[in-house]
This record gives sequence, C-alpha cells and structure tokens, in this order.
Amino acid sequence: MNSETSLNTNEPASLANSSFILKASQVLCWLLAVGCAIWALSDSRFRDVEGFIRSGICLPLATTVALLLIGYAFNRPWRAAAAWMALALIGQAVALQMIDAGQQIRYQHYRPLNVLLASSPWLLALLAVQTVIVLIGLRARWTATISWLRRNFKLWQLLGIAAVFVATSATVSREVRLYAQELPLAAFIQTINLLNLVLAVWAIPESVLTAWRSRVERLTGWDADETEEAGLDRFAVTVAILAVVLSVLLSIFSYQRHPHLGDEIAYLYHARYLATGVLTMPTPAALAAFDLDLFDHDAARWWASPPVGWPLVLAAGVWLKADWLVNPVLAGVCVLLAYLLTRELYDRRTARLTALLLALSPWHALVGMSYMTHTASLAFTLLAAVAAAYARKNSNRKNSGLMWALLSGISVGMVALIRPLEGFIVGLLIGSLVALWMFGVGGKRLKIPAVMVWGLGCVALGASVLAYNHAITGSPTKFPIMVWADKYMGVNSNAMGFGSDRGNGWPLDPFPGHSPIEGFINSNLNISTINTELFGWATGSLILIALLVFAQSPRKLRQGDWMMVALIALVFTAHFFYWFSGGPDFAARYWFLMIVPCVVLTVRGLQVLINRLSQNGHLPHLPKTRALVAVLALCLMALVNFTAWRAVDKYHHYLGMRPDVRRLADQHNFGKSLILIRGEQFPDFASAAIYNPIDLNAAEPVYAWDQTPELRAEVLKLYADRPVWIINGPTITKAGFQIVEGPTPAQALLEQTGR
Repeated sequence: MNSETSLNTNEPASLANSSFILKASQVLCWLLAVGCAIWALSDSRFRDVEGFIRSGICLPLATTVALLLIGYAFNRPWRAAAAWMALALIGQAVALQMIDAGQQIRYQHYRPLNVLLASSPWLLALLAVQTVIVLIGLRARWTATISWLRRNFKLWQLLGIAAVFVATSATVSREVRLYAQELPLAAFIQTINLLNLVLAVWAIPESVLTAWRSRVERLTGWDADETEEAGLDRFAVTVAILAVVLSVLLSIFSYQRHPHLGDEIAYLYHARYLATGVLTMPTPAALAAFDLDLFDHDAARWWASPPVGWPLVLAAGVWLKADWLVNPVLAGVCVLLAYLLTRELYDRRTARLTALLLALSPWHALVGMSYMTHTASLAFTLLAAVAAAYARKNSNRKNSGLMWALLSGISVGMVALIRPLEGFIVGLLIGSLVALWMFGVGGKRLKIPAVMVWGLGCVALGASVLAYNHAITGSPTKFPIMVWADKYMGVNSNAMGFGSDRGNGWPLDPFPGHSPIEGFINSNLNISTINTELFGWATGSLILIALLVFAQSPRKLRQGDWMMVALIALVFTAHFFYWFSGGPDFAARYWFLMIVPCVVLTVRGLQVLINRLSQNGHLPHLPKTRALVAVLALCLMALVNFTAWRAVDKYHHYLGMRPDVRRLADQHNFGKSLILIRGEQFPDFASAAIYNPIDLNAAEPVYAWDQTPELRAEVLKLYADRPVWIINGPTITKAGFQIVEGPTPAQALLEQTGR
C-alpha cells in the first residue's frame, strides 16, 4: 500500500519534469534561432564593403528558420517530421553554398570537389552529415519503399524517370572532365534531398494528416467546388496578388528598380521616347558620348533596334511614372490567365494548383521583377489562348463569340510585335486549333465568321510592324534589329538556321556558327536551367513531369496535356534553329513560353503520384495529403532558400549595373548640369545613361561617357554653359559610383584639356 502510494505520488512529479524538459528544449531552440539570426545579420563576413548582405547569409538564415520550426513542433506529435524538414531546409541551403553562380554572365556550376575541399570543407562535412542521417532514417523504410516501387512502376519507367532526374541535375560544361565530376555530385545532392523530403512527409502521423487535411487542401486549392461556374475565384485572385507582391519585393530589394541588361536599357529608353509621341530621336551631336548597345542611327535619327511591342507596353508605365511596376503587374496577370486557361482545359482543382505553383515559381518571379520582354509575351500568349477558348464556348452568341475571337487574334498579333518568333509559334499553335475547331474537331464547332475575325485581328496588328519597319529602315520587310545585327555583328549573324556565319563569337556560344550539335548543347543548357529555376526545388523541378511522362500511359493523357506538350515542342523546335540559347540571364528565357505548360504538367504529374499512392491506402485522403504537404514544403523551402539566394547572389548589382547615379543626383541636386561618367560603356555609362532626358538639351542632368580626351572636349563644347561633375564608375571603383570632381565650370575643364 505504501509502495503504490509512493508511485502515485511520484507520477505527477515525473510528468512535470518531462513537461519542463520539453518546454526548456523548445525555449532553447528559439533562443538558438534568435542568436543565429542576430549573428547572421551582424557579422561583417555576411556583408559586402557597402553593407549589403552577401549570399552566404542564406545558410544561417535557413538554419534560423529550421530552429524555429523545430521549436514550434517540439511538443507536438509531428516533431519528428519537423526535424526531418529542418534537415532538408538546411541541406538545400548547404547545397546552394557549393554553387558558383554570381553576378557575371555564366551558367551556374557546383564547384569542383578539390576546390570545395580546399576552400569550404565544412560544406562537404554538412552534406555528409545529412547523407548519414538520411540513410539511417531510410534503413527502417527501405523494404516498404522498394515494395511500393515494384507494385506501382515497371523497371523501364523507373529508369526513364531516373535518367531525366540525373541528366538535368547539372548543366553541361566546356570541359568534359569537369562535367563528368559535377553531374554525379549534382545528382547525388538531388537524391539525398529527395529522400530527405520523403522521410519528412512519411514521419507525419496519420492523426495529424487527418487534422491537417482541410487546411492543406485550402492552401493548395484542392478543396475547389467543381460545381461552381467557370471564372476567377478568390483563390486565383489571392495567388495573383502574391505573384505581384513577390516580384515587387524582388524589384525593390534585389533589382533596385533599375535595368541590368543592355536589352533592358534599350527597351526602357525606347519606351521613354515612345511615351513622348515620337518613333525616333535626333542623332546626338557627339553620338559616341551617348551611344548604347542595340541602338542604331543615320545622319538625322537615332533609335533602339529591338521590336517595338514591349516598349509600347512599357511606355504606359513610363507615362504613369511607374515603369518598374509594369512587369510585376503582368506577372499577376499571367497567374490569372493561366488559371482561366487551365480551368477551361481541366478542372478548378488543377487550375488552382497551377496558379499557386506559377505564383511561387522563382523563374516567374525573377523575370517578373525585370524589364525584359518575356512576361509581356507570356501574358498576351495566355490571353490569346483564353480568348480563343471563350470564342469557341460562346460561338452560339454571335457578338460575344466574335469579340473573343477578335481579342484572341489581336493578342497573337501583339506577341508578334513583342517577340516575332514567339508570335509565329503562338500563331501557328492557336491558328491550328482554330482551323480544327472550324470543322468541329474535339468539341463545339467554331463558326467561320469567328475564324475570319480571329485572322483579321492577327493580321491587323501583326502587319502594323511592316509600317513601323518602313518608317525606321525604309523597307517593310527589314526589321531594325536585323539591320543592326548585320551592321554591327556581321551579315546573317542573327538569322535562323545553320551555318558558319551565325552568331557573334560570344563566350556563351559553344562553337562558331550554328549546327545541330550546338542546337542540342543549347537545349541541354536550357533544360538543366529549367530544372533548377522553374520551382527552385531541392529535388529538381522536373521530377513530377518525368513521372507523368514515364508513368502515365499516353492513352490516359488529356486533351489539355497534349496542348501543353505541343507548345513545348514548338518552342523547342523553333529555338533549336537559333544560334544562341538565350544565356543564363533569367534562366531559359528564350523558352519562357514553356513555363505554364511545365507548371500544368507538374500538377498533372502530382495527380498521377497521388493516384499511385492512394491505390494501397486504407484512407484515401492520407496519401493525397502527404503529397500536397510535400509540394507545399518544397515551395516554402525554395522561397526561403533558392529565391532569396538567387536574388542576393546573382541579381543584386547584376553585371555591375547600379542605380547609384539616381541617388547621387538627388543628394547633390545636379540640376541642369553635365555629368561625365568614367569607365566602360557597360556597365558604367549604361547605368547612368538610362536617366538621361530624351531631349539632351533639356534643363536636366545629362550623362555622357567620358571615353577619350577628344570626346570629352567635344561634349564640353556642346554643354559649355553647364557645371560639370566627373564620376568614376563601378569598373574603376570596384564598388559604387563615386564623384571625383564637381561642380566645375565646363570652360575650366576645357582649358585643362588644352582645347
């Protein structure tokens, strides 16, 4: 009796001690997280000379998030899953620190093992720790995993998925030896992260999944009511706003609302003078001091040579004094249009998840923060497709059907004005569908008047480029960009097709000229880049597409699947015959029209995975919820790790382009003055030139390239009535723009030059 009383007396004390230990451990995790964050934000090693954060900060910040996650889950039944997820989060951050990407034009690669061993052996040690922990955790699950794979996949299917998984994990290198070293390392890292994720979602108890089910389905849009009518819903609008906010934040904090590529300079300058109502500008008297890449001129006129479509769209932002917001807003529009298109081709559930994944895609967000053409081209492509689908659906309503057909045709024409090759691709695809629909193939028949109106919209807007060409080059069939390329790069240098005269000998061009072999190399560069940047997933972004391709019978593919495959095939084929891959700027940007098909096919691959998981489950919703949690976890990890790392490591001051002169002009009140920029034409002068007035005689700061003493003297004579500031550019200072002299009278500087 006394013994039992003693046991009953000690039990509450034991429970209290256990509760205290759990609480103390939880508080310790949170304190460590706070300490890690303070260390990361205060340690000078994570800052550059100007105080901006370096990409190395991403690992301690990921560790901070991981500790917060563990602390939050410490006294919850899913704490084991949280621990696995924390390991995956840190593991991806470690892998990113092994990559050499940076702010120059180059494809990212893992640093060679000997370099990692010499410079960062602790990264390899952390990878080894993750590997050991994952393999130990997998040992208890190995038999069940192999059994499930055997039941659900044939050997050739697994080999096909594995081949895509491995081949896309790294980008081909010029040195075969380096590529042979990198590919196994990249595939190994992806594999460990995949297994880590599997262990994390496998560790979630069934009771927790049951409790989470409605919340997870709400977050992913899986709770869609399919009885609702087609059209936008709150979920779609919310994720579109998320896409806009993400691109806006990246534009402000990473891109600094400033163009970074020569193409962007030309687009924005073009938009600025179009916004004033002119097609060209007067040729500057001292042209060499103001000239920029992709600009052409004759004796009287000066103009940007790229196609006019995107500058026309961007001009609206210039007119509203918010040019940097145009692409972020269009990124949100793309999400809405992708939702509407997917809703027409599939169901609301597929459309919602497509919109969510597109909004969270680093590729989509980073292109959306820029001044590049691709987001606008995608927006009008999606509008053309949605309008065509609505024209068919409303074909019995005469006016409605005709209006949608006209809008579709105009949108195709707009794509052609923005990116002519993509206009051809989109016109061919939608035109083929319209032709088939005219005969009632695949569903409701599209009436002939609607087909004619669609064609009229295409021709009316698309043909307007002929008038523009004539106004600029004197010939309707001579595009300004082609004239510029023939003049400055060599005849046929920018033409389609194969030949020794293609290209300009750029370092990123694998071989001189263009050939089928180079076409395959360019394709490898783009495919591996998409695997990295489509979603930024630690497992690779193409894994679910590979699952769909190899695990789903072609007979079970839907009509929408084949449409997505057709667009991918057309984009691939057309650009196979172009000499340049597009470079690493904003991932596979020449293939950007593939992004929505890739997202849709990823969602379809997820649905195939859920079906396979559910075949052997006693509670159908549990495998589905696990799969959805896995996708959400990958996206959140990418947001914390990949998107942040890419924004800091690559795009902040990308290529040395900086908006410093904008700040200096405000600080020193330049006013009506002449500012001489020392350094290279790009990035030094180009960074400043975009702030020039369109009228170079306006009572505003005028920035000129201080290239040679002779050119300086010529410019000083032109602006003899202005005070002069002299600024060293980034290539000289190895940091930001710095004022070295000023304000100084122009005459005094002329006397110094002896002219």
